[in-house]
Amino acid sequence: MEKLFELLHFAWRQENAVYRIGEIFSSAFAGGFSFKKLIAVFVAVIEMFGCVLFDMPLTPAGGELSLDGYSLVFEDEFDGDTLNEDNWFYRSSGSRRNGFNAASQVRVENGNLIMTAEYLENGEFGAGWYAGMISLREKYCRGYFEIKCKCNDGGEFWSAFWIQADSPYTHNISKGGPGGAELDIFEAPYGNKKGSPLYDSVTQTIHCNGYDDNEEKIDSRMLGIFKGNNIYNEYNTYGLEWTEDEYIFYINGVETARSSFGNGVSQVDESVIVSLEIPEEITHSKDFTSQFVVDYVRIYQK
Repeated sequence: MEKLFELLHFAWRQENAVYRIGEIFSSAFAGGFSFKKLIAVFVAVIEMFGCVLFDMPLTPAGGELSLDGYSLVFEDEFDGDTLNEDNWFYRSSGSRRNGFNAASQVRVENGNLIMTAEYLENGEFGAGWYAGMISLREKYCRGYFEIKCKCNDGGEFWSAFWIQADSPYTHNISKGGPGGAELDIFEAPYGNKKGSPLYDSVTQTIHCNGYDDNEEKIDSRMLGIFKGNNIYNEYNTYGLEWTEDEYIFYINGVETARSSFGNGVSQVDESVIVSLEIPEEITHSKDFTSQFVVDYVRIYQK
């Protein structure tokens, strides 16, 4: 099978889509036959062909999240009317791709963290497109990390929840992951794809450097494109279980993929980041605005 995948130049996510058919089939009929289970297998097969042929999204179909043995070590439900700066700091900068990150684009109200993308004539760093990014002050190594949110709808900006080491892109520090990686728990880059199967889906990805001898190339594995549930208008949860051996990704408490891509999982403390990402190219009119709404961020550890 591996030789066939290599011959067909399959990406890892396409290989995984093929392998998961057997897992879904075994799981579906473990407790006896039913038409509901048969339909689930049929849908999985159709989605597998869509992924392999057209890189279409998959419905999460793995095991359910279990937090047995874990304890809640951090929670922010964004009550009150200001960001708790004892826990968070603004990752403001003079530039971010084709715009700027600024504290002005982050607010807390009605039990939500809200990040806004918009064009400002008189912004902190001058005229231009602005969005927000915050990071926890405390860093973490291993555990289960979860966000509950509504993604920003429309346009080229995208919502993201991710974990980043200090030097995931430095070849001799990351060493292919153990010295630090970027773990994209979710990114929602398809807000401008209305009418497409991609629209209501997110990506989950691992980045590092040092997996191979090419020091200039960031080594990445997109684990897949996965369907959410009306992600722009309803709250969904996106999670990552970071164990000693692998990364396990979830959407709404259902496993989407697992991997120890690179030379093993990160062994260092990393930053937890919530952001509304600014694209490289912006084609919106200047009256465009978009919001990323977060209900909570939680972290569990053993």
